[in-house]
Amino acid sequence: MIELKTPSEIDAIAAAGAVVADVLAAVRAQSAPGVRVSDLDAAAGDLIAGAGATPTFLNYRPRFAPTPYPAVTCISVNDAVVHGIPGPQVLADGDLVSIDLAVHLDDWCADSAISFVVGAADPADLALIDTAERSLRAGIDAALAGARMGDVGHAIESVARAAGYGMLADHGGHGVGRRMHEPPHVPNEGRQGRGMRLEPGLVFAIEPMLIAGGTDRYRHDDDGWTLRTADGSRAAHVEHTIGVTEDGPRVLTSKG
Repeated sequence: MIELKTPSEIDAIAAAGAVVADVLAAVRAQSAPGVRVSDLDAAAGDLIAGAGATPTFLNYRPRFAPTPYPAVTCISVNDAVVHGIPGPQVLADGDLVSIDLAVHLDDWCADSAISFVVGAADPADLALIDTAERSLRAGIDAALAGARMGDVGHAIESVARAAGYGMLADHGGHGVGRRMHEPPHVPNEGRQGRGMRLEPGLVFAIEPMLIAGGTDRYRHDDDGWTLRTADGSRAAHVEHTIGVTEDGPRVLTSKG
């Protein structure tokens, strides 16, 4: 069942989203060659607690997962697309890093992800990230009251596919509210004019996951969580939680 949110509830999700945005920005600023990934996760946990929020990922266990998720953030490096568990890996110059984070604040959730390069960046990685961000922006711009969910997916894939990138198969965005994962599913591909109609009060996360090698295929790490590109090429993952309003889409996980 899809629950439409009231304006005050959307404001509450935006308050959680402001925490997410602040923590992601702070953790990105701390990311550099020589930094241990687990230390970034610990820093995120401290910042979340300091904001009076709770980390949504920690101990989260969906049906597919063999174990509860053991960390505050998902930090995926290079060929890891999503769900990377922060561990002892030390970041190296030129690593492509994706950080995904969700928090609960006053019983409401917000979810967002960023991708960036630490140290000297390969232009190919910057192009991949730029395309992911543009596809996210296109999806957000298509999330208009009265439009269809297929319009959102079509906008995302039009940007990503035109650049020759793959998109992680079987994955997409999701509704957000009291829980991190609520209906509806938000596909990263779609046909214009098809799918459910978007109504004011609908809140969901849009999250393109692009693969540089052009394939959509992936493989699982032994940890049961981390998804890596099947061809070993790099990936970028970006995400915002947005609300559909009468005045257009509202990004709920941005600063300010």
